[in-house]
Amino acid sequence: MASLRDIRRRIKSIRATAQITRAMQMVASSKMRKAQLAALAGRPYARLLMRLERELATHAGEFTHPLLEVRPVRKRAVVLVSTDKGLCGPLNSNLFREAAKLDPATTIFIAAGRKGAQFIARTRRHLAAEFTYHDTPQFAEARAIAKMAQELFLKGDVDRVDVLFTRFINTLTQRPVLLTYLPLAEVGLVEPESRPGAEAAIDARPDETLTEFLFEPSPAAVLGALLPHVLNFVMYHVLLEAKASEQSARMVAMKNATENANQLIADMTLEYNKMRQAGITKELLEITTAQMALSQ
Repeated sequence: MASLRDIRRRIKSIRATAQITRAMQMVASSKMRKAQLAALAGRPYARLLMRLERELATHAGEFTHPLLEVRPVRKRAVVLVSTDKGLCGPLNSNLFREAAKLDPATTIFIAAGRKGAQFIARTRRHLAAEFTYHDTPQFAEARAIAKMAQELFLKGDVDRVDVLFTRFINTLTQRPVLLTYLPLAEVGLVEPESRPGAEAAIDARPDETLTEFLFEPSPAAVLGALLPHVLNFVMYHVLLEAKASEQSARMVAMKNATENANQLIADMTLEYNKMRQAGITKELLEITTAQMALSQ
């Protein structure tokens, strides 16, 4: 049975931990709001950009481009977008559970985030490249990841590129999503099989009322310049969604940790007071017993 001194030490230790988790909760809360606003603000532009690409591809006639080429999938690459740090609840574990379902024999990984790279190394999967990104994702960081994915696809090393990331739903809900990235003809910000019956984050359906486009200087020149930008921005939007999910999950995890620590402190304080009261009662009984013995 723990002594009063041991309980006091544990209470002091837990109180210090609660102060740390409380501070981390406040930091994550401030970053969370900024990350959420960035992710939500990027969705309208992403939606319009994807719709524009669909409209151009639909009405451009016999236009072809290497990034639009659909090939039989013998090997594919997956961009695994995780976090650099832990303490964000089940966010990474849910993501890695989906990654573990992919066939390691036909899948190579591009890791965006240290935790993802560690998972790939731990499970002995093929890691083609590793990238990191800041708390405020930069477009240059997304462009570097997109360039690596495009090179693998254009060289023929892979026949398909997917992105596995955590999509931000709300502060309490983040969902792993497998996104088709290349070929560009199949890209979309939410795979139908990932969210059955749910609306896609990007509605890229072409407007069937429009039947003709005039291009200057030519459809090939316009779409050739647009397609890489579409891929760069889709990757940038993925990083924004992942960062919003990370900060939201961390804030909730630290809030729960603080509440659990405070509850544990309350329970141990109650136990401490009971033991202290029992000790006082025992001493009083001993004094009373000794006094009665002397008076006889």
